[in-house]
Amino acid sequence: MKTCHEFDTVRAEYEREIGFMLAHSKRHEGRPAAKSSAKQAASTKQRMARALSTHVGRCPECG
Repeated sequence: MKTCHEFDTVRAEYEREIGFMLAHSKRHEGRPAAKSSAKQAASTKQRMARALSTHVGRCPECG
């Protein structure tokens, strides 16, 4: 699947944010902050999927 620059940029931003949350979760393992961060990472993955799906549906270069 060929994607445009904007798709790659949006994906990279979401993956960076998810990486930060997962790293925080690992650093604070066993604490409530770790559990919260892991849950936020999971919901961010869902938001990323929704955002990219919407982008592909609207972008003439990707879709």
